[in-house]
Amino acid sequence: MTSDLLAPLDLAFWNIESAEHPMHLGALGVFSAHSPTAGAHAADLLAARAAAVPGLRMRIRDVWQPLAFGGATREPAPDFDPLDHVRLHAPTADFHTDAGRLMERPLERGRPPWEAHVLPGEDGASFAVLFKFHHALADGLRALTLAAAILDPMDMPARTPRPEQPSKGFFPDVRKLPGLVRGAVSDVGRALDIGASVALSTVGVRSSAALTAEPSGTRRTAGVVIDLDDVHRVRKIRGGTVNDVLIAVVAGALRRWLDERGDGSDGVAPRALIPVSKRRPRTAHPQGNRLSGYLVRLPVDDPDPLARLDTVRTAMDRKKDAGPNRGAGAVALLADHVPALGHRLGGPLVSQAARLWFDILVTSVPLPSLGLKLGGNPVTQVFPFAPLARGQSLAIAVSTYRGQVHYGLVADAEAVPDLDVLARALTAEVETLITACEA
Repeated sequence: MTSDLLAPLDLAFWNIESAEHPMHLGALGVFSAHSPTAGAHAADLLAARAAAVPGLRMRIRDVWQPLAFGGATREPAPDFDPLDHVRLHAPTADFHTDAGRLMERPLERGRPPWEAHVLPGEDGASFAVLFKFHHALADGLRALTLAAAILDPMDMPARTPRPEQPSKGFFPDVRKLPGLVRGAVSDVGRALDIGASVALSTVGVRSSAALTAEPSGTRRTAGVVIDLDDVHRVRKIRGGTVNDVLIAVVAGALRRWLDERGDGSDGVAPRALIPVSKRRPRTAHPQGNRLSGYLVRLPVDDPDPLARLDTVRTAMDRKKDAGPNRGAGAVALLADHVPALGHRLGGPLVSQAARLWFDILVTSVPLPSLGLKLGGNPVTQVFPFAPLARGQSLAIAVSTYRGQVHYGLVADAEAVPDLDVLARALTAEVETLITACEA
């Protein structure tokens, strides 16, 4: 294993972290247990397997060398001990209560930034594992790769090895300079376009105080499971994609939730950041986040569920036509234009700016269609959790797994003490959409 410099976006995630807003991804996997001791056995397996996964041995260390001043490297930890990262907890009656408490704790920055918490169920018939990966270590696809490496082996189709890429020197090949200059000019133009779009996205903003809050450092999580067949029923009748339906469900659930808590949804159209991975699944192994995004207004103020779906579908089609390299949602791409020292010095300022850019994160996490197991115990549910940006109260992640859709909700526990109400609203909104489509 060798060290490598953090990519610009990884470095940004590393530097915007604070005690109140840790920048780690999470996933809560719920397993059906073959025996009451399955949780303890799972913890032993995770620790034993982690030692053999190179990516889990990597720590992040600051660099002050002239060519990378203010940057950081990902390098092997000389004193790596899996037992520092895999922890077995006491039996619990509510996996999400414990997951919320654990999600609010930042990862220790001096060690490889990941953890696996095993939570045995009080009934002895199930256990859960909460995986936490710092966003500087892994994006969603990379986190999935690392987690899968310590679960039971899956029968995967063989892959054709990728050709070895020649190493890059400090200076470009002079024969490529004309093209590099044109690319640099194009990059500057794209950066200006993105910057202007971000500024315009703040004009006429009407969100809700329920989605913004001063940081309390507390976390609450909830999970919702819906039938993927129900989503396909709506999609086939009304058109669009599965993702369009899932985003429209969020918009409708937010409307129900705001009305029920008395905040009101009239005129509310929060800006949802929909991350877009620029990494293909077959290239998930290389390090470095590759993310862009779409910025979409959620039609929370529209009382018609079918009109909400049509609005979301039209907005997503328009964003896709423009591509993930343009518009306010592509602001993550600007990280490539900031020097390492700029990320270090500007991290706190950037973290404060998230609320000016978007109101809520709605992200999708891909999962394999094959069944996941640990110690022979099958995964029955997987709830992904996204980081919660400063000044925001709620983040929603979605995954599909073996015929089910899992919504993972993360909220500031003080700002959103009624997260269970929003969870119920998601289920109710699916039923409303089906009824409206079949009327």
